Amino acid sequence: LGCFECCIKCLGGVPYASLVATILCFSGVALFCGCGHVALTGTVTILEQHFSTTASDHALLSEVIQLMQYVIYGIASFFFLYGIILLAEGFYTTSAVKELHGEFKTTACGRCISGMFVFLTYVLGVAWLGVFGFSAVPVFMFYNIWSTCEVIKSLQTNVTVPGDQICVDIRQYGIIPWNAVPGKACGPILENICNTNEFYMSYHLFIVACAGAGATVIALIHFLMILSSNWAYLKDASKMQAYQDIKAKEEQELQDIQSRSKEQLNSYT
Repeated sequence: LGCFECCIKCLGGVPYASLVATILCFSGVALFCGCGHVALTGTVTILEQHFSTTASDHALLSEVIQLMQYVIYGIASFFFLYGIILLAEGFYTTSAVKELHGEFKTTACGRCISGMFVFLTYVLGVAWLGVFGFSAVPVFMFYNIWSTCEVIKSLQTNVTVPGDQICVDIRQYGIIPWNAVPGKACGPILENICNTNEFYMSYHLFIVACAGAGATVIALIHFLMILSSNWAYLKDASKMQAYQDIKAKEEQELQDIQSRSKEQLNSYT
């Protein structure tokens, strides 16, 4: 084969569906982990500076956020390895299907591993649906604060409704206790909070992190369809191999019978 034919043959064995799913999974996990980590840090800064000036009031929340940041490190490392493993499994299955009529033999262990990946990917997909829903909660909270600031800005021209009466109480969300001081922000103070860099960055980073979690869910669903299809192909390949082995054995036995019959006929004549 020439160079061009070899390149075409190599490209024909690339699992493009698994490659696209891997890139989407890596991108979604990277967005969720990177943006989520920075956004959590900005959230702690906003709480400490504007809603909970006493360290003991938000000590538990700070520990939870720090634990979540460590969990983010573990998620990033796990999905980096898991994506590579699924991509390698895609290459293996593609080779099994492409070389179905050749010398390649699928094993029961390979089919079992493929089935295990289907189950594990399903479990991870369900878990990431929960992560996607959980990541929408801070987006909702920040959106409420931002929309309240927009209302305060729109009321600056209306003297009948003072902006000082419009407040945001973080304590009602349950992230800090009710005895936290001050716990809420009103009027121009709340407007200044919305204009800070920490609020602006955290709000948009939480949106991107939520989008990354959604992309990861889509990638896992894509992986699940690919793995299910590959497992079905491997199952059919094993049946075809068994049929070919039985057929070859029968043909060999028929040839042996014919050769023995010819030998007996020659010896008789």
